[in-house]
Amino acid sequence: MTTFTGPDGTRLGYRVLGRGEPLLVLAGGPMREAAYLGDLGGLSAHRALHVLDLRGTGRSERPADPADHRVDRQVADVEAFRTHLGLDRVDLLAHSAGCSLATLYALRHPERTGRLVLVTPSLRIFGSTSSEDDYREAAEARGLAEQEWYPAARAAVRTAFAGGAADPDAVAPLFHGTWDAAARAHEADRTAQSHPEAAAAYHGGGFQPADVRAAVAELASPALLLAGEYDPDPRPGAIRATAALFRHARTAVQPAAGHYPWLDDPAAFSRTVAAFLAP
Repeated sequence: MTTFTGPDGTRLGYRVLGRGEPLLVLAGGPMREAAYLGDLGGLSAHRALHVLDLRGTGRSERPADPADHRVDRQVADVEAFRTHLGLDRVDLLAHSAGCSLATLYALRHPERTGRLVLVTPSLRIFGSTSSEDDYREAAEARGLAEQEWYPAARAAVRTAFAGGAADPDAVAPLFHGTWDAAARAHEADRTAQSHPEAAAAYHGGGFQPADVRAAVAELASPALLLAGEYDPDPRPGAIRATAALFRHARTAVQPAAGHYPWLDDPAAFSRTVAAFLAP
């Protein structure tokens, strides 16, 4: 683990996997320790992954003010990361809620942004949210009615959309294309890798969805928005609609994948991303 100092003095950690041209990687969660990304299904064979632990997660220090976990304030950390690495321009890959940070970085620093890969992105900064029907549609596409764990998952989703506190362990299988041993192991680390206080602050302000939608229409950086066929949040249709807002973007839908497509089919994931990032 290597470290550098953020603009406010917060010590930030990152790890480097693989060799070659750097690819800056931002985790989701929101605010989950970046270890859950692994090497992104072998993508490290194609690029040197510079994987940042966002402030308050993993080996990175927590800021004195919890509000500094807000996504717009962390844009300065990404810029400090680029400067630390001595790069004029950076390609960025982000997952889920990390895509909000990557997008805001690209909008604030377009001259420093190369290609942008947004993997099963949170669409909150665009003003888009999923519904209970989206979860039902994804479950039907997977044919989950006969799975023993599905009634509890469905009840947890219903509770969440009614404003209650859903059991994250019950919902977890819905976010994986296959609820197998690898998926269970991936979820077993979730609680230890999470930072609830930071997660609550992350999307807490600093952006206006209408402004973001207008700004990405002018963004020159090419973008790939990668969806999982079975992901309930966001659904591929919502990702396609969001990609259409960008000046230069396309959508790829990975078959039979959930919210973590590099786990469901590592080869397909790394092949799709590497092809997009190729010169």
